[in-house]
This record gives sequence, structure tokens and C-alpha cells, in this order.
Amino acid sequence: MKSRELQRQYWDWLSSAERLLRSLAEQTAALTLRDVKRVEQIQPELDQMMGRLQLIDKTTVAATLSLAGTMDVEPSLRGILAALTPAEAQQVESLTKRVKIVSTNLQERIDRNRKLLISELDYVHGTMAIIAKVAQEQSQYHAVVSGPMLMDQVA
Repeated sequence: MKSRELQRQYWDWLSSAERLLRSLAEQTAALTLRDVKRVEQIQPELDQMMGRLQLIDKTTVAATLSLAGTMDVEPSLRGILAALTPAEAQQVESLTKRVKIVSTNLQERIDRNRKLLISELDYVHGTMAIIAKVAQEQSQYHAVVSGPMLMDQVA
């Protein structure tokens, strides 16, 4: 089997992506429940898994280039598939489709979590603006200070 290394890279990517999807689902739940501590606990794991996927992507590109070089074909999926046996080409194409579907699911989940985070930050910003306005209006010394307020970096 000529494409064994390439297929192994695809399976490794799919396995890592599945773990990342589970962690992203956990992050979604933590964001929805506004569990800041859990969100902070999950983040290093997410960063590590994203780094792993990027590393697998690089090794997959190298495996693709190597396979194309040994088969003396264009370094593209189409070129490689044309040079493989029909059964092996079907396996590689099937894995490629799975990777595309899972990567789309990953991107959708990442986008959803990003929107949740932005929504929470907007909520905090709005709340802080209201608190600042009320504090300025109800100052017991009636000295209104207009200008930037010192805010916590987390907010």
C-alpha cells in the first residue's frame, strides 16, 4: 500500500480532531453556564490540541509531497489518486472527505464558541458602563470625573 503513511496521518488527524470537538463542546457548556473557572481550565487543553492538529497538518503535507515524489505525479490529491490502485484511491478519497467534514464541524464549533465569548464580553462591557454611569451620577461629592476608568484586564 503506497499511501499507508498518508492514511495514517489522516487517521491521526481525525482522532485528534474528535478529542478537540469534545473539548470544544465542554467549553460551550462552560460558556453557557458562565463557569469562568472551567473555561480557564479547558483553555490549555484546547491550545495543546490545536497545536497538535497544526503539527499533523504539516506532517500530512510532507507525506503528500513524499508520496507524490515517489510516484512521480503532481503533488495534489487528484494526481495521487490517479496514480493509486482504484481500491486504495477510494480509501484515500474517503478519508479526505471525512477530514473535510470534521474540519467543517470544528470550524463551526470554534465560531460558535467565539460568538458566545464575544456576547459575554459585550454583556460585561455594558454592565460596567451602566455601573460607571450610575456611580458618576450618585457620587456623594457630586464631582463628576469624565474620562477613562481603570478596569480589570479580564473585563
